Amino acid sequence: MAILTGINKVKTAVFISGNGSNLKSLIKFSKSSKSPISIRLIISNNSKAKGLNYGKIFRIKKKVINFRNTKIFDNKLISILRNNKIEMICLAGFMKILSKYFIRKFSGIIINIHPSLLPKYKGLNTHKRALMNKEKYSGCTVHYVNSRLDSGKIILQKRVKISKNETEKTLTRKILIQEHKLYPKAISKIFNL
Repeated sequence: MAILTGINKVKTAVFISGNGSNLKSLIKFSKSSKSPISIRLIISNNSKAKGLNYGKIFRIKKKVINFRNTKIFDNKLISILRNNKIEMICLAGFMKILSKYFIRKFSGIIINIHPSLLPKYKGLNTHKRALMNKEKYSGCTVHYVNSRLDSGKIILQKRVKISKNETEKTLTRKILIQEHKLYPKAISKIFNL
C-alpha cells in the first residue's frame, strides 16, 4: 500500500456544530500514513462549539460562519473552501441543512455521518424514535450528501444492538463509539484503501 504524504493527501474540511468528537477521530485518522485525507479546515455555524478547540490543539485553520442569510453564507463559504483548495467535505454533527445551490457546487465530495441505519430515522431525535418504536437494532451510516435530507448514496453502515433497558443516553454513547470507527473506514473505502 502506498504511503500518502501530506502533499498528496486530499485536502479536507470538516463541518461541526457541537463537541466535535467525530472531528477528533477524523483528525487522529488523518495523521496516519494510511489515511487519504489531510484536514485543512474546520467550519462551524456555532462560535461556542467545543469542537473548535481541536483547531487550536492540532493547529488547523477554523472559521465560524453566520448562517442567517443563506445567500451571503453560501458565497462566503464557497470562497473560503476554494481559497483553501478543499477537495472533500465531511459533515460531523453539523446541525444546519446546506442549500441545494451549495450541494450542487460540491456534488460528490460531501459526506455525512448520521446516527441511524438509513433510510430509517432521517433528521433529528433518531435514538428517541428508534426506542419509541421498540427497534431491536439501530446504528450509524456514512453517506454522500445530496439535496434531500439524509438520502444520499450509502457508503457504509454499522449495526448496534439495542439492549432491553436502553435509554437515549446509553444508546447515544454506544452508537457514537461506532461512529468514530465507521467514519474513517468509510473514507478509506471511498479511496479504495
